[in-house]
Amino acid sequence: MKSDRLLSILLLLQTRGRVPAPELAERLEVSVRTIYRDVEALSAAGVPVYAERGRHGGIGLLAGFRTDVTGLTADESRALFVLAAQGAHAALGLDAALASALRKVMAALPAPHRPAAEVTSRRVLVDATRWKSGPEQAADLAVLQDAVFSDRRLRLRYRHSGERQARTYTVDPYGLVAKAGVWYLVADRRGRPRLFRADRVRSARLLDEPVRRRPGVELADVWEGLRRRVEERDAGVEVTVRVPRELADMFRRITAAQLTAPPEDDGEGAWVTARLAYPTLRAVRQLLAFSDRVEIVDPPEARAELVGGARSVLALYGAAGAAGED
Repeated sequence: MKSDRLLSILLLLQTRGRVPAPELAERLEVSVRTIYRDVEALSAAGVPVYAERGRHGGIGLLAGFRTDVTGLTADESRALFVLAAQGAHAALGLDAALASALRKVMAALPAPHRPAAEVTSRRVLVDATRWKSGPEQAADLAVLQDAVFSDRRLRLRYRHSGERQARTYTVDPYGLVAKAGVWYLVADRRGRPRLFRADRVRSARLLDEPVRRRPGVELADVWEGLRRRVEERDAGVEVTVRVPRELADMFRRITAAQLTAPPEDDGEGAWVTARLAYPTLRAVRQLLAFSDRVEIVDPPEARAELVGGARSVLALYGAAGAAGED
């Protein structure tokens, strides 16, 4: 709708200052000619907007002009009150600020929209954390935040998964990302993008040097590349298993990170088939948790690895039992 687009232009100009017409056109998915017509419409409505052509030109508002959020629609009002996991705000120390901001937004909403927004805040909650994710070291985001917002380099002591000793890195932060309840620091190391889990950072120190980010690269760009790299990483070992039908739901929940597709159920037999991907052959030992309730169909080396794991467990507890009898 044109009215929504005019409000979007107004809020963008208020937030960004002068903006080139081609950029506004791209963001709002219209032509540059449409943007100039919208500017004329805003001007005719009494908004002090102006357009400057040329290499350094753009669309802008006269200094000191401000608007409020009373142009919000009912759906936009509801959207603001669908809160993400409160833990994310708490980790950043922003719980109180969020509550205060929402109170101010509520006061500025058009009166007809306030009841719907208030009901939405009580009836819809988004919790991004996974079920039974297990105890993890709490991430201390304070120093990481300082580096991100002050544009300074960081010296990290970081422990990688599967390693006992921490390594030292000097990095150039782009920002912080929360995914499924886990915080990550997105940064460059020696000009190449890296991902660091915040709960594996053993210590962090701000350096006096300014951050050295690659020109024109934003957090969203780096995160997209890193996320795609993780998701497209070679599986290593693909395993096919048979699972009793009555165990299928629990199996799916526990192995969600390894499943490459939902278990296949032909609707007849007592078993379903599932396919999983593990980074290494040894990781297949996760299936020992299901004892004899899950059968590896393929590959043979995965079966052998599971047998080897079972023998190791038997040897451990057999030796412990023999020691207790002496």
